[in-house]
Amino acid sequence: MTDDDLWRMHHEIESMPYGPGQIAALEQLLRRADAGDDRHLAFAARVTGTTAYVYGGEPAKSFVTFSWCLAEYDKDPQPYHQRYTHQLLWFFKYMVNAMVKFPELPLDRTYAVLDDMERRYRDSGHSLQAVYKHRYLVAAHLGDDEAAEQWYRKWMTTPRDTLSDCAGCDPTTQVAHLVRHGRHEEAVALAEPVLAGRLTCSEQPQGILTALLTPYRETGRTDTARDAHREAYRRVRGHLADLWDIADHVEFCTVTGNEARALELVERHLDWLDRAPTPAAAMHFAAAASAALRQVPAELTVHRRASGERPAADVPAGALADELAGTATALAERFDARNGTTHQSGLIARKLAAGPVGEHLPLSASLRRPAVPAPRTGSDAPVASPQPVTVPADAGADELLALAEECWRTNRRDGLVAALHAYDERFGDADVPATTRAWRLELRAGELSQDDDGVPVAIEVNREALAAWREVPDPLRAQVVAGRLGVLLSMVEESADEGMALARESAGYLTEHGEPRDRAAGWDRLALAHVHREQWAEALDALDRAEAEADADPWLAGRVALHRTHVLEQLERAEEFRDAAARSRRLAGELGDAEMLTGACLAYARATDDPADAVAACEEALSVAPAGAQLPLRVTRGRALMAADRAGEAVEDLAEAVTLCVEQGLEGDALLRWELAEAYRVAGRLAEAAEVAEEAVLGLDRAGAQAEADRCRHMLAGIYAGLGETDLALTVLDTLAENLDGPDNLPHRAQVLEESGGLLYDADRDALAAQRFAAAATAWRLAGFQVDELRARRRELLALHWSGDLPAAVAAIERVDEAAAALPAEADEAPVVTYERAMAADAVARVLIGEDRLTAALDRVDGVPERLRSIEAFGEAAQVEVLTGELLLRDGRPEQAEGLLRPVLGGLPSGSRPATQAAWLLARALDEQGREAEASKVRADHGIEED
Repeated sequence: MTDDDLWRMHHEIESMPYGPGQIAALEQLLRRADAGDDRHLAFAARVTGTTAYVYGGEPAKSFVTFSWCLAEYDKDPQPYHQRYTHQLLWFFKYMVNAMVKFPELPLDRTYAVLDDMERRYRDSGHSLQAVYKHRYLVAAHLGDDEAAEQWYRKWMTTPRDTLSDCAGCDPTTQVAHLVRHGRHEEAVALAEPVLAGRLTCSEQPQGILTALLTPYRETGRTDTARDAHREAYRRVRGHLADLWDIADHVEFCTVTGNEARALELVERHLDWLDRAPTPAAAMHFAAAASAALRQVPAELTVHRRASGERPAADVPAGALADELAGTATALAERFDARNGTTHQSGLIARKLAAGPVGEHLPLSASLRRPAVPAPRTGSDAPVASPQPVTVPADAGADELLALAEECWRTNRRDGLVAALHAYDERFGDADVPATTRAWRLELRAGELSQDDDGVPVAIEVNREALAAWREVPDPLRAQVVAGRLGVLLSMVEESADEGMALARESAGYLTEHGEPRDRAAGWDRLALAHVHREQWAEALDALDRAEAEADADPWLAGRVALHRTHVLEQLERAEEFRDAAARSRRLAGELGDAEMLTGACLAYARATDDPADAVAACEEALSVAPAGAQLPLRVTRGRALMAADRAGEAVEDLAEAVTLCVEQGLEGDALLRWELAEAYRVAGRLAEAAEVAEEAVLGLDRAGAQAEADRCRHMLAGIYAGLGETDLALTVLDTLAENLDGPDNLPHRAQVLEESGGLLYDADRDALAAQRFAAAATAWRLAGFQVDELRARRRELLALHWSGDLPAAVAAIERVDEAAAALPAEADEAPVVTYERAMAADAVARVLIGEDRLTAALDRVDGVPERLRSIEAFGEAAQVEVLTGELLLRDGRPEQAEGLLRPVLGGLPSGSRPATQAAWLLARALDEQGREAEASKVRADHGIEED
């Protein structure tokens, strides 16, 4: 590479985000600079490297680059050295801050650096305000309160200058000092004017917001504390250098009673301990994480990623808490041994003992239980409520069993249990007739079958009841029990054939010998047996026969209607499903049965094409639904609200669904978080969307749902981009591109790479953007997407052009031409092909202008505006015509330029950028023809200053 190439590389590195990527590029540059003879570049690269190491999470390396620069500066003054004087003096602060965080560095070396810092600040005529601040920081680290107070006063009373920390960072340290002394109200008051101002430092406002977490909490400003946590954590979560601040957020979650969120933060950042920026950061994170882990069940596992020879594993929280406590304690002892105090050990002991303090403060955007609105009903008819069951005190045995059976038939489980309990108390030990005994066994089986966990026992009790009725004998009653037994057996794989045979025999017998209600119930039971075997068509046939005779019993009719609804859904017979769901909902509403109505409303919400109808159905169910049905109702209504473009309302339902899922210990909360993140995104609440999407990605990764995790990552990247957090978006897209490395994923990989290039291009990081576009084009070609390849090549060309690398841009023209030549013949091309060919020609022309190849550039755009107008791309056509006018003007043809630009200008919106550019060019064309008055009028009409 030439010297110019290396300086261009240095400029690009300066614009890269802090982190491993920038550090890797920097170290490559350092090797090349040292191999050459450009001492200026070697110096400049190390100045850049000092900052990159500090903010990229590897401050130990900054000691080397800073020392090299300082020695070079002192021994061989050069003009370029003087340009870096201010930066070198500033770097002394980095050194002192970092040195106390490494216990292996003796304190006398830190004091020596402080003394050198003070000497140089004095000699250069600077204030010692920053020196006193850093002497205070060292004293505070040692726990020397007297010295710390002395230096604090000197820091506060010394005038600021250009070497003082920014207007956000100085108050951050002051807040920490006040908090250390329990002066929380003063800390809040000090920070208020700072936060009201404009903070542009890379460490703010997240630094001061993190420092304020404790004073906000201690002074009862809970909402402000929650907002500070969310805002600050969102800004630091992607930066290894901020591991200490992340530890503060973990501790904040712990003391506010947010064990689940603390655990998520620990799991997300746990592997950062393997590459902690400093031992001090590792110590504080390990202590905060250990305290957080002690708040959850010891047997709960935490996923820890692989590092070195340690494989990835799910580690019990209790064991991990002990391990991290040992890590933190051992590091504290090393610091105290270096410092000659016990201050760090005492501090870590207090952190390890942290636990919930005061009232719970909800923090997570995904684990927030909103106030449930007053129930609303989506039905015009009022929903009836079942009357409570009263067990008569003087009822006989058969009367109690009759009451129990009636309660079973009408789905009143409490009444069933109460009546049977009364029977057992009064007649459990009595010598009863065989009929009564068989009846009790039958109802006992019914009671057990209400609970999924009771199915095996219910099967055995049903067998006993069947035998008892056969012994009576009562063939009709026996066949009723046989049908119920058949349904239960069909749920068990090894007994399915027996179950189907019993159910068929029962239905057949009851059809021949039973009453209409018996016949309908028999066919309904046979249908349920088919449902358990996923024999949907056979189930529907049985339900059709049941429905024909179920009207004799409204409760049976309601059950048959609901069963028929679910079978039609499985058969994907949409119109019949919708009609059946509407009927089921009506019948359930008339009966007033909460469980049946909930199921019917949920089915209707899935069946209807109208989101508003789905929302109304869910609201009707929510007005009566039992607690166990809240989760599916919340999910269904949340999805319906999203479909109805009511994302803000959907957020509440989906957040509640996540809460219920976590509370009930169910799987699937990660998928629900993904949906919730999308709702937040659509509602414009991007900060919360990012927080929840991060949680979803973590959960999906842990569950091994790679495809879903990657789709969620893609959404998260878009959210970051919407927040203006380009670096985080790029990091996510890079991870996604690595995951999509298989041949089947080429189109998705290409899309991700192109999106990454677009973000870099918009951020004016054009050289890096060109690399991404080139990689995207290759992936598009391998996937067989030729039009997409041409688009990516065009964007690569433009990125190289704007990066200032003209030779690379010229070389890229050939790749653009090859991609265009691979497309179908022009006569057969689709509008999208016409568009991409035209815009590629425009891009190539712009590069050719840079080489002063004006004729070639004009040839490229010849006929392009007409082709663009043929596909109604009028704006792009005008853009190319303006470029053509510029080319004609440069080529010494002002009359032709005028003839082209006048009609173009007339068709452009006044005040738009293309109109302004066209007007400026037209004025230039008129000037070159000696028509200055006309040129001045054009400029005046379009608000353009005279050249």
